[in-house]
Amino acid sequence: MIKVSVIGSGSWATSLMKILCENLSEVTWRVRTVATKMHIEKHGHNPNYIRSVEFDLKKVRLTCDVREAIDYADILVVATPSAYLHSTFEGMDKSLFEGKKIVSAIKGIVPETLEIPAKYFHSRFTIPYENIGIICGPCHAEEVAMERLSYLTIASPNEKFAEQFSGLLACHYIKATPSEDLLGTEWSAVLKNVYAIAAGICHGLGYGDNFQAVLMSNAIQEIERFVDSISPTHRDVKTSAYLGDLLVTGYSFFSRNRTFGNMIGKGYSVKAAQLEMNMVAEGYYAVKCIHEMNKTTKVDLPICETVYKILYEQASPLYEMRLLAERLS
Repeated sequence: MIKVSVIGSGSWATSLMKILCENLSEVTWRVRTVATKMHIEKHGHNPNYIRSVEFDLKKVRLTCDVREAIDYADILVVATPSAYLHSTFEGMDKSLFEGKKIVSAIKGIVPETLEIPAKYFHSRFTIPYENIGIICGPCHAEEVAMERLSYLTIASPNEKFAEQFSGLLACHYIKATPSEDLLGTEWSAVLKNVYAIAAGICHGLGYGDNFQAVLMSNAIQEIERFVDSISPTHRDVKTSAYLGDLLVTGYSFFSRNRTFGNMIGKGYSVKAAQLEMNMVAEGYYAVKCIHEMNKTTKVDLPICETVYKILYEQASPLYEMRLLAERLS
């Protein structure tokens, strides 16, 4: 029996635990606090995120110790916010990961190193890319909790590993498809959060569906330009892992990045929006990293640059979106 550990206790980690428990007799779940662990043990649900998901506690092996979760697992599923990834694994020796496979469910960039999670695990712990995979959408944790039909893409250069993990996720409400484009899908997953913030800002400012369609059309072109510059290979960005993930994140009211952007468009400061949401909008951190990287790559990214100016340079959302609108076609 394959042993799987999930690290993270947010909404996506909770939904992944739900999915994995469909196909495995036991899954280790590393949660951050003792209080969360004790609540789940007593009540069978996460007290902080997606409380509607009820777990069969006979299948859940709870711990607050990251090392214990790593030691247990053949496959380690990491679902922490990217901003906390480095601190979660800081100080750990690479020997802990020997023979392990890593699946990242993170849609962001590690701010301390400006790396996507796959590269972070490869460079810091010398995990071969063949032992690394990522989970990408289009999929929202809230719809998984309601068992609405959802699609996932599992990307890894190791085709057998991608197929194996796809099988661990497939159930009556999840269709999982393997892919070999690890870097392309992961960068796309990072970028789509930035464009979801842009969509939210526009909605908050009162732009309608017509403009949002133009915004998303230009966003997928930006994704293609940037991803091709980072990882030049043949890929079809019209597939679900790229365009589908962008659309669901840009349009859905479940999207925390869209919600964050909507608040900015309505006049909230960045800090006020973050405090009220009490959840991490990955696109906030990602756009700064993309801005810094693009000083070298020099890809034409007008939407990304507009979001950066609004979030980090305190530029007027109304003024910047008017300027952006003149550049889009």
